[in-house]
Amino acid sequence: MKIDSAAMTRGPIVKNVWLYTVPIILTGVLQLLFNAADLIVVGRAGGGSISVAAVGATGAITNLIVNLFIGLSVGAGVCVAQAAGANDHMKLHKLVHTAIPAAAISGVFLTIVGALEAENFLRLMDTPDDVIGLSTKYMRIYFYGMTGSMIYNFGAAILRAVGDTKSPLYFLTAAGVLNVILNLIFVVVFKLDVAGVAIATSVSQAVSAVLVLLALIHRTDYIKFSFKEMRIHKAELLQIIRFGVPAGIQGSLFSISNVLIQSSVNSFGSVVMSGNAASSNIEGFVYTSMNAFSQTSMNFAGQNHGARQYKRIDRIALVTVLSVTLVGVVLGVSAYLADEFLLKIYITDSAEAIAYGQLRLKYICLSYFLCGMLDVMTGMLRGIGASLLPMIITVAGVCGFRILWVLTVFGSEKYHTLDCLYLSYPISWIITFAVELLAFVILNARMKKREENRTAKAE
Repeated sequence: MKIDSAAMTRGPIVKNVWLYTVPIILTGVLQLLFNAADLIVVGRAGGGSISVAAVGATGAITNLIVNLFIGLSVGAGVCVAQAAGANDHMKLHKLVHTAIPAAAISGVFLTIVGALEAENFLRLMDTPDDVIGLSTKYMRIYFYGMTGSMIYNFGAAILRAVGDTKSPLYFLTAAGVLNVILNLIFVVVFKLDVAGVAIATSVSQAVSAVLVLLALIHRTDYIKFSFKEMRIHKAELLQIIRFGVPAGIQGSLFSISNVLIQSSVNSFGSVVMSGNAASSNIEGFVYTSMNAFSQTSMNFAGQNHGARQYKRIDRIALVTVLSVTLVGVVLGVSAYLADEFLLKIYITDSAEAIAYGQLRLKYICLSYFLCGMLDVMTGMLRGIGASLLPMIITVAGVCGFRILWVLTVFGSEKYHTLDCLYLSYPISWIITFAVELLAFVILNARMKKREENRTAKAE
């Protein structure tokens, strides 16, 4: 069954939510499999646990830099979803032709910043001397492919906003298979270690960008893209910025807390870093499956907000929260139960690193469904047009709490342990979800009341 704007604003919610979300889950899982291939290849055919640590050490700082611009793609998706729900075809046309050049400009800027400042960023995180050289090399090459990454993310956000979640899946599959092949060639054959996997990633990102552009060019509806009509429309750009910048700031500030935690992990040495990196990659499979429901909640809420279907938005929130809880519990518990087997896929030369990875999985995976619930409520708030509120709540509840925790509780000699550090995750998720749920209930109730008053006046 095909999911489109009509299916998102009408019809059975449970069925349509799952039909829409499953391709996003598969897309995210495939992306992580291909990213995992980077760690697996360098761990087994490259420099071992040190190379795994080097690649893993770049994740938090890379996300910090990139998330601001990824937020703009989220803003583009919200704008397109609301315009599609309202059947505003002219606005859709302008949004698409504004979003793509904005993506290209963002990518070029990120390439310059990442390539020039990679080593400085890593030193700020106290990356150990035995890792920083490889980490810097990987990070610089990775950022060379950032323009392709931005174009793919913006294009995929546009397609998903109008109901097409399958095309990004197909594009990522093609690019990911190429990534794995190039990994093996560059690392196994040419012995390029972390540089090889970084080159493979950059090339595959360029391929995914080309594929998503071709999809938009061959559309026959109002999101059809043409290079000749590409230009920055001021009103549409400001709207994308209005929704996207808060989402980007939220993501970047969220990453600041992760950078602080990564720095704390780094202080325990490269063996802990290796276990932490492998564990984080495993957790990513759980997270991306849950985060798919956040994208679903945002786009379904956006479409129904545009169509003024406010009562339907309540049901969408309930369905997506229950769905993400189910997925989070099943996958999180499964990852925890299979922890040793999964970690040994990444790490073959250090039993100690595996033990540290198991410790992290215990704290994160068993409670990960709480993070999924939080992300769904963030998506609901963005979809109904609240751009600043979820940012403020998340910054305070997640970032602020974790930073305070690291500087006070974890910072004390008695509780300066990995157990204490990882405990900050579930506590922050519980606090932030509760506040966002309350905010959503209040805001949607106000919108329903305004719509009832508008309808009464019209009659």
